[in-house]
Amino acid sequence: MAMTKPQVGLIGLGTMGAALALNIAEKGFPIAVWNRTASVTAEFHDGAGALAAQIVPTDTLAGLVAAMAPPRSIILMVPAGKPVDDMLAQLAKHLAPEDLVIDAGNANFHDTNRRTAQGLPFRFMGIGVSGGEAGARHGPAIMAGGTRQDWDRMAGVFRAIAAQADDGTPCADHMGEAGAGHFVKAVHNGIEYADMQMIAEVYGVMRDGLGLTAPQIAPILARWNEGVLRSYLVEISAAVAGAVDPVTGGPLLDMIVDAAGQKGTGRWTAIEAQNLGTPVPVIEAAVMARNVSSRRVERAAGEALYGPAPTRATLPVGDLEQALIAGKILCYAQGFTMMTAAADEFGWALDMPAIARVWRAGCIIRSAMLNDMAEALAQDPTRNLMLAPFFADLLRQTTPALRRVVAQGALHGLGLPALSAGLAWFDLMRTARGTANMIQGQRDYFGLHGFRRLDGLDHPHGPWASS
Repeated sequence: MAMTKPQVGLIGLGTMGAALALNIAEKGFPIAVWNRTASVTAEFHDGAGALAAQIVPTDTLAGLVAAMAPPRSIILMVPAGKPVDDMLAQLAKHLAPEDLVIDAGNANFHDTNRRTAQGLPFRFMGIGVSGGEAGARHGPAIMAGGTRQDWDRMAGVFRAIAAQADDGTPCADHMGEAGAGHFVKAVHNGIEYADMQMIAEVYGVMRDGLGLTAPQIAPILARWNEGVLRSYLVEISAAVAGAVDPVTGGPLLDMIVDAAGQKGTGRWTAIEAQNLGTPVPVIEAAVMARNVSSRRVERAAGEALYGPAPTRATLPVGDLEQALIAGKILCYAQGFTMMTAAADEFGWALDMPAIARVWRAGCIIRSAMLNDMAEALAQDPTRNLMLAPFFADLLRQTTPALRRVVAQGALHGLGLPALSAGLAWFDLMRTARGTANMIQGQRDYFGLHGFRRLDGLDHPHGPWASS
């Protein structure tokens, strides 16, 4: 029996695209696929095994469109930026107004907003997909932008292929209009940068401050993963620390070059936070630390000039666990506050509890803590998480350890930019009377910018204005 013509198609059979296509086929949806290099399409289909019966390989873009039944829904898995614009221009020659193109790459949300507004001759939506290759193949977290109509059209597919939370809820939802899905994915990636950096900092304290080896650190991380910190990133960090190098027989972690790669999404988050006037210092510190990590020659020159900084510290391992809990809460609080600001700025009805629920499984930052965040945000979606009763109790318990860790880092030359930034933000956010009055006085002195008085009296300038 001939297979029904698919209504779902996919362009771009790289690692993520191929995994996503197999996931869609496995969930019972026929899918047509096309890759610019025809041999890649053939190899993919040949290697699909039993799922090949659900997949229609095509040799040309026109052939892809012809192989599908209208109204078509075509997922783009191509590099962000100009390649997406080029592909949209090519598709415009073949698609009908009710066909839908879905950009599932790591697009900048401003590009998605622009593409939505420019009047494409077909329907268009952008979705954020998180989880790496394994997630794409077996269940990612999906953050969809675009119209509610287009979400409803694809919701059955997206929910079927998405990861399932512990309560059975699919980790796929509609975030809002236009670039909302890609924006939420960018914030996710910014939090991912910060989460990874804080784990790396704690690892550094254990290695350089406490003198622990990677095989000694691995079970500590594994134990933390059984408690409040249970998460994908802590889980894999334990695995990385415990891995054996097949060449030397020693810890593999000790052989990995200490220069972190990045694709720019964390940087986009930090930049957009500045545009929104919303502080995300933990994410900004994580981006900075990645940039510094790439400067290996300069770092070596700095050590040669000033001597090695890290020295042994006296600190219980339990403090490091508590510090990481506090840092994680503060980082997520900043991320959700940033999304609240973006919702106001761009007119998106971002559902904060729904975002937390989508992040509970499938994505890189999935963690047990997101269940509690979803509950806290359901009670008050716009409240800063550090003020929510559940997390306020946790912060009261854990911030003393965060202070001790940051202090020991400063005293012993252990760089802790993300944890330090989290603590500084916390202290600023818990201080009713800050120090910006001095800044306002300075601004008025040199620029006559004026200031407001606590007593409300009308006195816009200081006495220096007449001098």
